[in-house]
Formats: sequence, structure tokens, C-alpha cells
Amino acid sequence: MPVLEGIRVIDASRILAGPHCGQILADNGAEVIKVETPDGDQNRIWPPVAEGAGMNFLSVNRGKKDITLNLKDPRGQAILHRLVATADIFVQNFLPSVAGRLRVDFETLNAVNPDLIYVSVSGYGSKGPLRDYPCFGATSAAFSGVMDLTGEPDGPPQNPNVPFSDMSTGIAAYAGAMTALIARMLGKARGQRVDVSLVETNVALLGPNALNWLVAGRVPHRQGAYNERLAPYGPYQCQDGGIMISAPNDSVWHKLCVAIGAEALEQDPRFATTEKRAANGVALREALEAVLQTAPVAHWFRRIADATVACAPINPVDRVLSDEQVLANDMVVTVPRRDGGTMRLLGSPIKLSETPARPGWAPPRLGEDTDVVLQELLGMQPAELATLRSDGVI
Repeated sequence: MPVLEGIRVIDASRILAGPHCGQILADNGAEVIKVETPDGDQNRIWPPVAEGAGMNFLSVNRGKKDITLNLKDPRGQAILHRLVATADIFVQNFLPSVAGRLRVDFETLNAVNPDLIYVSVSGYGSKGPLRDYPCFGATSAAFSGVMDLTGEPDGPPQNPNVPFSDMSTGIAAYAGAMTALIARMLGKARGQRVDVSLVETNVALLGPNALNWLVAGRVPHRQGAYNERLAPYGPYQCQDGGIMISAPNDSVWHKLCVAIGAEALEQDPRFATTEKRAANGVALREALEAVLQTAPVAHWFRRIADATVACAPINPVDRVLSDEQVLANDMVVTVPRRDGGTMRLLGSPIKLSETPARPGWAPPRLGEDTDVVLQELLGMQPAELATLRSDGVI
């Protein structure tokens, strides 16, 4: 039995981070009701689009029911409050001023349901002078120093081409929701507010880069593809593609040289220590690639990895998603669609032995569950729903 069966979630968030939190909750058995405006989450139409929706939307909304509510209308707000009264968790990512205007702020919903776990996902955080500023993954990466650390040393800052800011913040939101749920179960709190933001997540992910400044007083800078203090530690060209090799100390360097049949490199004084190899990085790369370019990536990957040296082929996405290692760990799953078809989506990276995640239905069509949810949970009648629909409330 999925661990969160019996937990109801109202997911009023949009774009990526909040919906990702909602999807993880759904994967683990929660009943997640996604609330969209009658026009829909803008992620539905962001390109690229296939199967009737944007890839952004499809990546974070499986396993959810979907209803539409116009929260600018007092009747829509009242319906949401009635739903919240039945819920355990509420997820939203409105700007603070907008949440207040729509009456979905913590104070309002806590009064409706004191046991509600209220998850607020923002751009800059719930405090400070920028709390009401809009923010997306790219702008959070710029503000938090991630872009400044990404790219080649002599080139401009680069925006990472993976939405890790949003997806990581969604995971943080899920962790916060679970922590608050455990606190409620243990009687340490009733409902409470959980705040996460893109910027705070990015700052936390700076990790040792941040401590380089906080502790050592040094401002870190872009290093590009190669580590300036460790070598070999970067991508190297083989006969048919690239391989990432990580040999951060003399012991692993010895293993690498033996594995590729280049023991003579160990005797080269330029490569005698980690410090010397890093200082002579260009010469080291040329020497290694002279050997590596004699055979394909697959050959070297097995030889080097079998010598217990960390390495990996530099894979494009299509190869990743068909690799036996990825498939063996269920990171590509096939889920049913309500029209009888199927859709391939990404699996869950969190594996539980006794209560595993079970990805649900493919992402829902806009408002396809509105009538059923409002009838079953709130007892609304067909005539009332028809009036609300004609008035643009649902």
C-alpha cells in the first residue's frame, strides 16, 4: 500500500517546482487535486508541445485529478476553502500579495483548517525586500550565483540547460511537507506553514562553493569543464565521443594509467603529483587523449571502470533514456492514459522497499475532474455546476 494513501492534497501551484512536489506526493499514494484557472496552467502551452501539452506540464503532473476554479471570483474562493477544509496539504506558488488578494494566504486557510500543512513555493523567499518579485528558474540561477559559476573561465556565465532549480525546489517542498506531516502525526504541531524558494534552494546547492567564501574568504569562479585543482578530472575525447574521468589523487591516477596501458605517464615529472597534473592540465589532456582516441568510449569505459576509477560516457538524453542501467532502476515508466493509451514518463528517484512509489495516470486534461470532485467532496448538484460554469467560475 502506498504510504500516503488517505492523504488529500490541494495543489494550486503552477509551472514546475510546486507541481513537482504535488507529483511526488501523488506517486506515493496521496490524492492530489490540481486546481487550475479556467484558462489552465501556462505550462500546458509552453513549447515544446506534444500529446496536447507542453513537456514542462507533462513532466510534473501525473497521477493528479484536475479541476478549474476562477479564484478571482468570490465563489471560486469559497469553493477552494471548502476543499481545503477536507485536505491535509495545500501547495501554492503565488506571490505573497497575490495569495492575499485571492484569499489563499496561510492566515486565511489556517483559519479554515487549523490542521492544514500549507506549502508555499516562492522565487526569492517569504521574507526580505524581494519577496514579491517574480522569479523563474533561470533568474534564480542568476541571482544565487549558479550562473556565475557555470561556463568556461574566459566565457560569459551560462544558464544550466536543466531545470534543476525548479525540480530541486520541488523535492525540498516535498521534504518540508513530509516533515510537517510527521510533526502533526507525532502531536508536535497541528498545521503549519512550509516555506521553500528557488533562490534558497540554489544557495543551499552552492555547497562547498559557498563555504569557499564564508570560511576561506575566497570568491569561487568558473572553472569550465575541468577542475583547476584536481587532474585528470574532466571530459576527454575518445575515438567516437567523450568520456568523463575523475582521478582526484595519486592512487587513482596509478590505476588509470595501468587501465589504459599508459604506465609511462606516471614517470613523466609533469604528472608526478595531483598539483603538477593540475598545473599541466593541457599537456595532460593531450597525453591522455593520444591514448584514448585509439578506441571507442565503450571500450575505455569498461576498462577504466573495472579498474575502480570513476568514469562515465558523456551521453545525450536519448541514450540515457534507453540505457540498461537507467531502465533497470525504473527511471522510465509507462503510465496509462484515460483514453486507453499509454505515455512514457520519468520514474521516481526515491525507492522504498516496502511502500514503493507507484506513478499514476498520465497528466490530466484541463478540468476533466471538476464535476466529479465538486459533486463527491462538496455535494454540489449538476444545476449548480452548470451555473458556475456559465459564469466562468469553473
